[in-house]
Amino acid sequence: MPAAIRLATAADAARIQAIYAHYVRETVVSFELEPPSVDEMAERLRKAHAWLVCEAGQGIVAGYAYASKHRDRAAYQWSVDVTVYIDPAFHRKGVGRGLYTALFGLLRLQGYYNAYAGITQPNDGSVGLHTAMGFQPVGVYRGVGYKFGHWHDVVWLSLRLQPLSASPTAPRPIAAVQNTAEAQSALSLGAALCHL
Repeated sequence: MPAAIRLATAADAARIQAIYAHYVRETVVSFELEPPSVDEMAERLRKAHAWLVCEAGQGIVAGYAYASKHRDRAAYQWSVDVTVYIDPAFHRKGVGRGLYTALFGLLRLQGYYNAYAGITQPNDGSVGLHTAMGFQPVGVYRGVGYKFGHWHDVVWLSLRLQPLSASPTAPRPIAAVQNTAEAQSALSLGAALCHL
């Protein structure tokens, strides 16, 4: 079935919440202990720098990826934290690679330079995806999270989205780039990598 990658809307919040709730309840991938409500997910959607969903046939959301602020202080404004979550029914179908390809294309258009990802260990699948996308290891937070009766490490990885500029301009909001031909090309390129 053909895939489509597009910007998420508030109407996607329930499906996004359902995908994420699995990871909160069943895994240590997320350090949240209780799944957020649908309303909370809608609020998170509103605050993200860019939030994408991958639709399988008939509008079913197979997964999502987003970028959020890396840190609060102004000098960090060109860096983002990124994450991707895939419905387990759609694992190993290129959804993660497709979503990240599209997301990174949009982030470059917005003017971001660095993307960071924190991955709870062990998680060979996520580390493999991020490595395949070009991420490099930064370091490990040892025993940083406690969930399900155990302490867990988080490995941090980084990706340079584009060469650093000696005088960068402030990143643009997603609304400033989403209707450009370059943005549509990034979404299409990502969707072409999904095999649903």
